[in-house]
Amino acid sequence: MLTGLRHGVRCALTGAALVVLLVPASAFAQISRVSSSEHRNAVGFTLGGFFPRGEDGRVAGDVIVRDLDDLAFEVNDFNGLSASGEWLFRVSNYLEGGVGVGYYKRSVPSVYRGFVNVNGSEIEQDLKFRISPVTGSIRFLPVGHGSVEPYVGIGVGILNWRWSETGDFVDGSDIFHATYSANGTSVGPVILAGIRAPIADVWDVGGEFQFQRATADIDTAETGLIGNKIDLGGWHALFTMHIRF
Repeated sequence: MLTGLRHGVRCALTGAALVVLLVPASAFAQISRVSSSEHRNAVGFTLGGFFPRGEDGRVAGDVIVRDLDDLAFEVNDFNGLSASGEWLFRVSNYLEGGVGVGYYKRSVPSVYRGFVNVNGSEIEQDLKFRISPVTGSIRFLPVGHGSVEPYVGIGVGILNWRWSETGDFVDGSDIFHATYSANGTSVGPVILAGIRAPIADVWDVGGEFQFQRATADIDTAETGLIGNKIDLGGWHALFTMHIRF
């Protein structure tokens, strides 16, 4: 009888220990799920490509299009890597705001179409295009915050830019080395759409498309460039990752 009583006590103590261990674990899992779905902020990064507007869609007088008259390159040579960091904050279950800072830079080699050096070698240049946008946006989530979150948004971008041409140039019968450049800041609209999904309690990943549109003036007398405008518009195709808190 004593042996049976001891066995019963051991079973009871073992069961009690299991309850003590399992109840907090279950409660913690529920808290984690709630905190994940009720995050208020997120910080993260985007990485992908920027695709400037094509030749036929660029603003009249665009410096890139004007250079195509003399230099051998293509507008789509300026397709390049785009990256940014961003902070997202919840406004309501269906709205959120965002602020991002990005960077794009591309260097493209070119040569004159109709001229060569006296030794037959190409007359070469290096064309560089940089855009550093600061973007503010508001996003609408049609199904609200939850597991999978599609969204669309609109915002404004403050685009700091620089264009430069470095190399050898032709003036009549003379060939000389020079650098021509222009820079400035322009403001324009940004439209975006994307989708994201959680991969853990505090992480999410997704994809996003952005379209930005802006132009800037170039002083041809001051810079020596042959185009009096530069088109800053184009598409971003991005991979996104955020940590929620």
